[in-house]
Amino acid sequence: MSALAEKADSPLKKKPPSWSDIWLKNTKPLKHVVFTMPLQSLSPKDPKSQTLIPTFANIDRTLLLSDELLLQILSKLPHLQRNPNSLVCRRWLNLQGRLIRSLKILDWDFLESGRLLTRFPNLTHVDLLNGCLLSPRDSGILLTHRLVSMQMGSGFCSNRKFLEEDLLPVEVVDKGLQALANGCPNLRRLVVINASELGLLTVAEECLTLQELELHKCNDNVLRGIAACENLQIVKLVANVDGLYSSSVTDIGLTILAQGCKRLVRLELSGCEGSFDGIKAIGQCCLMLEELTICDHKMDDGWLAGLSYCENLKTLKLLSCKRIDRSPGRDEYLGFCPALERLHLQKCQLRSKKSVRALFRVCEAVREIVIQDCWGLDNDMFRFASVCRRVKLLSLEGCSLLTTEGLEAVILSWQDLENLIVVSCKNINESGISPALATLFSILKELRWRPDVKSLLASSLVGTGMGKKGGRFFKRT
Repeated sequence: MSALAEKADSPLKKKPPSWSDIWLKNTKPLKHVVFTMPLQSLSPKDPKSQTLIPTFANIDRTLLLSDELLLQILSKLPHLQRNPNSLVCRRWLNLQGRLIRSLKILDWDFLESGRLLTRFPNLTHVDLLNGCLLSPRDSGILLTHRLVSMQMGSGFCSNRKFLEEDLLPVEVVDKGLQALANGCPNLRRLVVINASELGLLTVAEECLTLQELELHKCNDNVLRGIAACENLQIVKLVANVDGLYSSSVTDIGLTILAQGCKRLVRLELSGCEGSFDGIKAIGQCCLMLEELTICDHKMDDGWLAGLSYCENLKTLKLLSCKRIDRSPGRDEYLGFCPALERLHLQKCQLRSKKSVRALFRVCEAVREIVIQDCWGLDNDMFRFASVCRRVKLLSLEGCSLLTTEGLEAVILSWQDLENLIVVSCKNINESGISPALATLFSILKELRWRPDVKSLLASSLVGTGMGKKGGRFFKRT
């Protein structure tokens, strides 16, 4: 009985089983686990068998390089390869943005939101012209001009100024200029339209290294802001463009520009007004001016005489001018540019003998004359060029009224002529070449003689069977 009592009381006195007892006593259910673990680790096809530590081949080795060193490597690559490189990773995208120096803005929100300066912090050349235009992005109508290209809607009329009503407000443009100036203190070139004096003053104060400025739709008041940019060397002013927008730059604005920007080297005036006083002020104040371009000007009579005050001017370009100077004045008041070397006339109307004669008189020291697609240049007009005795290069293209006799009468008087280019001048032909002119051709350093394109084409087609009437090829059967 006592033994039975001890057996009945034994479960109460036993200790609770430990984990070791359970592990050693119940080994049967764990057998397949123990055996399957080494089998799975030895299986090469199981994706779980791959180690968590990557091999050296999978490591991004560029992470070991600093940003400065990687920037130097990326900068040595070709430009065509830079865009694909920016797609490698986010770090390369940010580094690639730091290499970009020049950018044309198409979306104004990109600038106003601050994404432009975050993405491209080292910009030096910025073009805001297309970004200032309010144009529909989904339109299939494209308006193309030599200054701008934009999309436009179908509800336009022919008598409206296209860009006049499709520009951002002046306040919005000034706000964008302020953000750009604060984020790009090293800005060197800027293209903008419809800005005000305050916006340009902000740029002048923040961007002390600004050297080139292209300003569209400007007026006299706006030029006060440009005058604060003391380091400007290249300026292009576009005041009025027929059919696009209209503005006015007079002698007041030209004087303000001349007195403020005395380091100008190149100046282009497009659609600007003015007169003798404005050109004179530029010549007297901008002593370093070497190149002057005048495009489609609206200047008063007598402005040609102001060019004589540009003593260091080397290049004079007249582009798309409907007139030169209707009343240039007497020869004794004209003067001339002593340092002038190049005279370029392109798409100008040379119909007034007084203006053409005065122009060549002012440019009598020139050594290079380039005339391209100018209307009205006949033998009588071209004869005035004989006053230029130091010409070494003459280029004529698209001068359809000039004949061989008129060309010969002038160039035979030029003793220093070395280069002659005649292209697409249909009234100049080889049959009219005299022995004296042929002798001159033989001693020239460069002769490009393609006056008549039709005869050149006909001679090149000899023996090919082309250029004949269709009856030769299409015979009736």
